[in-house]
Amino acid sequence: MPGLPLGPTLRRLCVVALLMTAPATALAAPAEGPTTLFTPHDLFSLQVASDPQISPDGSRIAYVRRSGDIMTDRMRPTLWLIDTRTGKEMPIAAGPGAHSQPRWSPDGSRLAYVSTAEGDTPQLFVRWMDSGESVRITGLPNSPSGIAWSPDGRRIAYSMFVPDEGLKLGKPAEKPEGATWAEPLEIHTAVTYRTDEQGYLKPGYDHIFVVPAEGGAPRQLTFGAVNNGGPLSWSPDGSTIYFSGNRTPEWEREPLDSEVFALDIESGAVATLTDREGPDSSPAVSPDGSRIAYVGFDDQKLGYQNSILYVMDRDGSNRRVLTADLDRSVGSPAWAANGRSIYVDYDDEGVTKVARVSLDGSVRTVAQGLSGSSLDRPYTGGSFSVADNGALAITSGSATRPANISLVRGGEARQLTRLNASLLDHKRLGEVIEIPVTSFDGREVDAWLTLPPTHVEGQRHPLILEIHGGPFSAYGPHFSTDNQLYAASGYAVLSVNPRGSTSYGAEFANLIHHAYPGRDYDDLMASVDAAIAGGYVDPDQLFVTGGSGGGVLTAWIIGKTDRFKAAATQKPVIDWASFALTADGPFFFSEYWFGEYPWEDPQAFWSRSPLSLVGNVKTPTLVVVGSEDYRTPVSEAEQYYTALQLVGVPTALVKVPGASHGGIAARPSQSGAKASAILAWFDKYRNRAATK
Repeated sequence: MPGLPLGPTLRRLCVVALLMTAPATALAAPAEGPTTLFTPHDLFSLQVASDPQISPDGSRIAYVRRSGDIMTDRMRPTLWLIDTRTGKEMPIAAGPGAHSQPRWSPDGSRLAYVSTAEGDTPQLFVRWMDSGESVRITGLPNSPSGIAWSPDGRRIAYSMFVPDEGLKLGKPAEKPEGATWAEPLEIHTAVTYRTDEQGYLKPGYDHIFVVPAEGGAPRQLTFGAVNNGGPLSWSPDGSTIYFSGNRTPEWEREPLDSEVFALDIESGAVATLTDREGPDSSPAVSPDGSRIAYVGFDDQKLGYQNSILYVMDRDGSNRRVLTADLDRSVGSPAWAANGRSIYVDYDDEGVTKVARVSLDGSVRTVAQGLSGSSLDRPYTGGSFSVADNGALAITSGSATRPANISLVRGGEARQLTRLNASLLDHKRLGEVIEIPVTSFDGREVDAWLTLPPTHVEGQRHPLILEIHGGPFSAYGPHFSTDNQLYAASGYAVLSVNPRGSTSYGAEFANLIHHAYPGRDYDDLMASVDAAIAGGYVDPDQLFVTGGSGGGVLTAWIIGKTDRFKAAATQKPVIDWASFALTADGPFFFSEYWFGEYPWEDPQAFWSRSPLSLVGNVKTPTLVVVGSEDYRTPVSEAEQYYTALQLVGVPTALVKVPGASHGGIAARPSQSGAKASAILAWFDKYRNRAATK
């Protein structure tokens, strides 16, 4: 209650925000010289490649290189160019500012990109490759995205946020000249009024524009109180732009009901090409303009549904399914130059691949081993582009290296960059091995164990079970800074894809439909048992952590069993009812994960909430959350921390200042501090006696 006086004891109990910034002792460099183990300080020296764009003739690749900047505590994006024949690199835009979205002109003579080199607002630049000169061609109030060249190279299309006035209520008093008043009222009317990516949203909509490629006044092509966005695809004659979105009056309440549209450049007329219940997106026009490839599915209101590749005639007729038999979710469709096939990416058993899909529906994998640009945990991911000669530029990595750039020709991959050689070639990293797991019902579950770099055969280690989020996502044999930091401190780290994970087909993912958390718990316990049976793990030194969906399962696990000596639940959902009404996807979570709203079946929400099990918890538990998390809001973590305090479980609350849900590890110092705090918590309850 406001104004209630607090005694000294109660004041101490109410100090709930604890940010542990000192690295764990086990990670510190020895006084006599630098350590060969991976440390939080090394996070500032990491580099990772993303968004590789191969030139039309396949001779060059432009890509985004993100590098740690220790003075700003940020990963700074720059643009680099690779000669695919010699492997020689050179910077394109590596000066002050952030640089992204490189896109080749159709003839390969110019490169468009987005940069803040000349101010805080991102602008569109074009580089003439022969001269090396770059020119800013826009002066926009907001950042452009989804940039796409016209076929003749004369125009560039993009989408951009256009502010709207919004609802006005009342008339504020007139402020005297020179007075300092409070900020004006914020008035929200949108269903989703804040997102984890953007915070509290300003009124307005995304619209499509075109601008002359040599500079000039942009022209807005779409209007109205709906969002129109990328990716954008031009017809070969330059008369039409294809895009996707939800343009119905109920667009806010139908998050998965987008369609593909055709926008006439001259008149601004918009024609609807698809019309089913479910998402249709990522339109890509064939080289001759006769067909459009796109991805989508018939919405069955399931927790997980595969995105399927379709093709239709340019007027929306003759729609055909091409990947119905793949049983994997595909994305990023790109036509082959001859118009006879379409390239897509997809995840398969924890690994991202590229396939070429013929118009008869046959599927051939042409590249694999793609890696994404996230660093903290070993998620699947990656990106690609294709040249006219069929050569692919991909982001490739491994369990011990972040994403690099590779060139794939004729099924053979050649790595072109070695971004972290000077750092990681001189570090002892934990080896990642796959372990076989069979769950309670006979299903095989994929799991990977990161061993301490000091591991010797026959040695057992304390184990950290590290659980992925989503829950519809997947881990794989990919580089992870968290796992390597934990391993450097002497822990084996277990990464598991329990039921509900993607990349194993729709049936496996939907084993948790309206039943999460549930038997995924058994898959995780079976994986721990397998690691113990393999001789790698001390069964008396088990620890558990995970973020988002992994935070949910961490809290669920310690409500079910006392076998773990300590836990760290990161950005969890604790009460599904409160989450469903405060998260940034209010219509999605209730409708797709429960089928009803909290007031319609409160018991369904409560029975799957980790908070319902808090009375069983005896495991010392650290609670971690970003202070600006709008996906699993801070209130979820705070109420669990308070509940643990009330039942007498040892606990502490770690809040990462300024961090969102997706950005909790975005700043190197905070990523290292978070991992060190978790290690320090586990070390409090760890028996350091070696087990043989």
